[in-house]
Amino acid sequence: MNTPNISKEAVINAFEYRHATKEFDANKEVSKDDIDYILKTANLSPSSFGFEPWHFVVVQDKELRELLKPVAWGAPLKLDTASHFVLGLTMKSPMTKWDSDYIMHMMKDVKQLPEDVIEMYSKFYREFQERDFNLDTDKKLFDWASKQTYIALGNMMTSAALIGIDSCPIEGFHQEKTEALLQEKFGIDTTKYGLSYMVAFGYRKEAPAHAKSRRDFEDIVSWK
Repeated sequence: MNTPNISKEAVINAFEYRHATKEFDANKEVSKDDIDYILKTANLSPSSFGFEPWHFVVVQDKELRELLKPVAWGAPLKLDTASHFVLGLTMKSPMTKWDSDYIMHMMKDVKQLPEDVIEMYSKFYREFQERDFNLDTDKKLFDWASKQTYIALGNMMTSAALIGIDSCPIEGFHQEKTEALLQEKFGIDTTKYGLSYMVAFGYRKEAPAHAKSRRDFEDIVSWK
């Protein structure tokens, strides 16, 4: 594994270039190699305890995209024009609670931890949920896991921008209605997964109308 050698200027340029693209060029398609690269950066994203509480559904079927429009008010133009449209799903409490089968699978089969380490890790994870973060409801557990799914979102959008691909994160949807649709038409078990966000990828139809505006750097950073 080589040490990364990407210039700081190139990274900052990608951040300057990235913007929430409202309409994509429907005639331009992201290659399979490029979308796989973007999704791989989600796969390699960090998560609390390394338990990866996410799943990503790439919606390319036009009929399924049409079904999303009535429940996702922020998405119709992106659904029509984006090359690739991704649903960012987050695991719910049956998957992320400290004693779930999934957590045991992650420790035993994925991380391949020895039994004594699994016992110690389970104890730490239980104390983290029950004592440190007070994750004592299904909603709290989902919101905590969802924060991690957003790390993957940020990494996907940045990795896309680094190679000149545009994106738009979307929270403009009715969560309950959308999840009911995902259960009925997409075959997603919504007792295990909830929708945190949608994100579209493609190539901008036109340049942004305004330059990127941000608060002054000194306003957001303090040194003590």
